[in-house]
Amino acid sequence: MGQLNSMDLPERGGHVTTDAPVDKPSRSLWWLWVLVVAAIVVGVWYFRASRTPSEAANPSGPAASGRGRGGSGGAGMGNFSVPVVVASARQGDLPVYFNGLGTVTAFNTVTVRSRVDGQLVNVAFREGQYVHEGDLLVQIDPRPFQVQLEQAQGQLAKDQAQRKDAEVNLDRYKLLFKEGVIPQQQLDTQAALVGQFDGAIKSDQSQVDNAKLQLTYCHITAPINGRVGLRLVDSGNIVHANDTNGLVVITQLQPIAVLFSLPQDQLPQVTTKLRAGVQLNVEAYDRDDTTKIATGKLLTIDNEIDPTTGTYKLKSVFNNSDNALFPNQFVNIHLLVDTMHNLTIVPASAIQRGPQGTYVYAVGGDNTVKIRPVTVALTTASNVGLSGGVGSGEVVVIDGQDKLQDGSKVTPTVAGAGNGGAKAATTAAPGAPVNQSSPLSPKPPRAQSGGSRR
Repeated sequence: MGQLNSMDLPERGGHVTTDAPVDKPSRSLWWLWVLVVAAIVVGVWYFRASRTPSEAANPSGPAASGRGRGGSGGAGMGNFSVPVVVASARQGDLPVYFNGLGTVTAFNTVTVRSRVDGQLVNVAFREGQYVHEGDLLVQIDPRPFQVQLEQAQGQLAKDQAQRKDAEVNLDRYKLLFKEGVIPQQQLDTQAALVGQFDGAIKSDQSQVDNAKLQLTYCHITAPINGRVGLRLVDSGNIVHANDTNGLVVITQLQPIAVLFSLPQDQLPQVTTKLRAGVQLNVEAYDRDDTTKIATGKLLTIDNEIDPTTGTYKLKSVFNNSDNALFPNQFVNIHLLVDTMHNLTIVPASAIQRGPQGTYVYAVGGDNTVKIRPVTVALTTASNVGLSGGVGSGEVVVIDGQDKLQDGSKVTPTVAGAGNGGAKAATTAAPGAPVNQSSPLSPKPPRAQSGGSRR
């Protein structure tokens, strides 16, 4: 290019300008390359850090196989601690429940109908009202039946007067017959006439009683205690004794019944208790089977098994003083049939199953887990009763077992420790219901992947 001659450069504003390129862009590109290299280094470090815990937790990985062969990977794995959720086993009693689906049924249901024909002149109840036996519900126009009563009473009075006259004549005929004035036939005819009036009087009396009964039917009262449904006939309508719909429906809600079914295999245990005179408790839970609604007693069982479903029906009764149960409501029924005593109770999530049977991960004092074979005596929805393998007070893992091996180091977190659940887990009362939430089995927090945070 040659050297620039200062005489060839034009002057602009007293400054010397040149068309030669400046090296500032090259310096900015140098910093960009530094940032790219740093990002690559950070990415490689992050990748290796995230793979190391997963390979350590995978029994089929190279690290696990190396430790299984000669323990060559033991030094690297010994410092790694797996976060887990734990709970304490407790000694106590575990109830045995039979669970079934049930439908609430009114203990008594009455469709109130009219027994006479007439106009409905008064409705004395409010829809949805609770009534007692004998309370007035509706009134039918009584005037036609009052007229019939008066007619029957008039006929009765007439026949009574005629009988009195016939009886006086009979006494007179008896005197004349003794004197030989009249024959025996005339005396017998008069006596028969008195008997005819006696029969007529009885018939008239029955007509009077029937008219009074019709008047009573005009005042329709509640036959049972219960809740009145919606009104089926309005005031002013003509009702008949043969109407199919009736006037109103009354359902008895206190007490109330629940019909439910159980498998036929559970029938012997229930019938054995009933024959022995044991009163079995029944608990009704809501549709989600989480909240207990009411507690009652088993009343009876059906007299046959349904061959299409292989189940049998049972009837239970509930006091229902708070009206928590309502007819045709769907509920889950828990029938308490027995109680197993002196079991070691752990959350159901602690139980693991393998080729050798059931086992748990027990946490030692040095935060090292050991595989402990256990014997399951009773399994419920939330708790498991053990008859051997784990003692009361021992700590078992209830979440995070997929990352564990025999001898693994753990970082235990007590279930529910954030809201006082740790204390509840070790002091829970024995005999907690099967389907109720137990402090031993709260929903565990989600364990983080070991060695990395995201």
